[in-house]
Amino acid sequence: MKITDLLKKNGIALNPKVDSKEESINKLVDLMDATGRLRDKESYKKAVLERESLSTTGIGDNIAIPHAKTSAVKEAGLSAMVLTNGVDYDSLDGEPAKLFFMIAAPEGENNLHLDVLARLSMMLMDPDFKEQLINAKSVDEFLSLIDSKENDKLKAENDKEEAQKAQTNGYRVLAVTACPTGIAHTFMAAEALENKANDMGITIKVETNGSGGAKNVLTDEEIANAECIIVAADKKVEMARFEGKKVIQTKVANGIHKTEELLNRATSGDAPVYHHAGGSDSEGSSSEDGESIGRQIYKHLMNGVSHMLPFVIGGGILIALAFLLDNYSIDPSNFGKNTPIAALIKTIGETAFGFMLPVLAGYISMSIADRPGLAVGFVGGMLANLGTTYASAFDSSVSVISGGFLGALFAGFLGGYLVLGLKKIFDKLPQALEGLKPTLLYPFFGIGLIGLIMIFVNPFFGGINEAITNFLNSMGGTSKVLLGIVVAGMMSIDMGGPFNKAAYVFGTASLASGNYEVMAAVMAGGMVPPLAIALASTFFKNKFTKRERQSALTNYIMGFSFITEGAIPFAAADPLRVIPSCVLGSATAGALTMLFNCQLRAPHGGIFVLPVIGNPFGFLGAVVIGAIVGMAMLALLKKKVEE
Repeated sequence: MKITDLLKKNGIALNPKVDSKEESINKLVDLMDATGRLRDKESYKKAVLERESLSTTGIGDNIAIPHAKTSAVKEAGLSAMVLTNGVDYDSLDGEPAKLFFMIAAPEGENNLHLDVLARLSMMLMDPDFKEQLINAKSVDEFLSLIDSKENDKLKAENDKEEAQKAQTNGYRVLAVTACPTGIAHTFMAAEALENKANDMGITIKVETNGSGGAKNVLTDEEIANAECIIVAADKKVEMARFEGKKVIQTKVANGIHKTEELLNRATSGDAPVYHHAGGSDSEGSSSEDGESIGRQIYKHLMNGVSHMLPFVIGGGILIALAFLLDNYSIDPSNFGKNTPIAALIKTIGETAFGFMLPVLAGYISMSIADRPGLAVGFVGGMLANLGTTYASAFDSSVSVISGGFLGALFAGFLGGYLVLGLKKIFDKLPQALEGLKPTLLYPFFGIGLIGLIMIFVNPFFGGINEAITNFLNSMGGTSKVLLGIVVAGMMSIDMGGPFNKAAYVFGTASLASGNYEVMAAVMAGGMVPPLAIALASTFFKNKFTKRERQSALTNYIMGFSFITEGAIPFAAADPLRVIPSCVLGSATAGALTMLFNCQLRAPHGGIFVLPVIGNPFGFLGAVVIGAIVGMAMLALLKKKVEE
């Protein structure tokens, strides 16, 4: 099979009227549909956009290769487009895209087409070939250029295979490339590394982890003899085989655009020694190359929060349910455990809730230092939760104050970087002791050190935690309303982004401190955006297209379920009107929950946990009013559409 078998004349467009990335994708999908390759055009387009959301397929050098592998494709195919003047495609290098190839790959076992698509990806790495395609005067010339180049490439592939068979001294550098779909970037990175290594006189072998499985697999002998291995991957690859070797882990995009830098580092001896901690393989994307300090901290924090949430949500709802089922009049001081069923449910909930801080700290630490960091962070988080000090360790009668959320955060980051420090120190040990590191040395020294440090700093974090709790509990009237406005408004600023996450984390942290009003404001603020959009599309139909009105109906369900992300497509399409409207609506709802003294012990669930909310009718009223305010603002700002 050749490229020209997948690319039909009616699937090629030279300089059509296209002015944006969205229009580019739409045009390429239309071309693909015209070739008869698609079973379901809309489903295929959705799959393309989902792949685009992972990372842009504008790879730079004026090339874009949007693609998807889905059951919506009947048979493998290509569509192509040339825009001589280019269009902004959010490309990795910031330059406009001029040459487009869209790939449609069917699901199933027959992956013969994947070799062809890989060949196309590698051919596009030739700048002269790329310019010839961009300047093609006709569709026939476009196809002829591809056919001629492919014949040359096939011959080069055969020559490469023969050269590899003749290679007896091993390879100086090895590499593994992989992207989430394994269709285009995987092979472009491989081609770029091979070409640059050849120019630099470096022998290299590249394993590609594509959709059709791993190709050109590295052997144990090759790994043993190599100076360094480059892993340019955005998905999981087999890492255990590289134990004790110098390994550079980076993004697949760097394998395309930073080849010389990677090869120089690989041959300079500057790469770190890789140590596999056991269990499942590490993520190839775990590298922090090119990430800012702030981005790294945010990534580690979110890893802890995402693992913590199931304990918080499950435990919180059970605790709230226990209060709902209990009889307050029996013993107000023991409310939640006065009846056997309530006591049982609350005990289970409290047990789950008790894991909140240790899990948070453990998985932050693991994000930083891989698996050896888990136990160290977990112990640090538990000590922060308990509030253990040097005095209380020797005298149980000494009262302690939990370090709370802040103490657990500190423990998580401290544990991770402690283990990283231990890894550097133990790198100097003899190779014979490698097996002892993850099973003995890391846990013994890591747990011991974090224990000593946390016991020392716990009084400090305990004091901060107590001060924050007292401050929140003492807030009344205007100050409480202001707090509700801020945290609820933050839920709508980026709807799942850093502001949203920061507000949600603050809400869950307040739960751990015994303040339940903040969580009520946070959830109300998160419910409003999708509800406001749904209401606006229902009562102001002339402000939305037919497609927008249809998709907005699901926002009723998402809003009542506390899924703020339902508003994202509308915010992305019209941010200057949608986001301010949603922020105003959410802030209104947050202010009202504080004014109505609403309390929420469950950090999720939306309307489904209404029975366990303190002042449920006040909470529901706050959400409804906030949604109406957001709807009114949106209706005022949005212009009428003409269909």
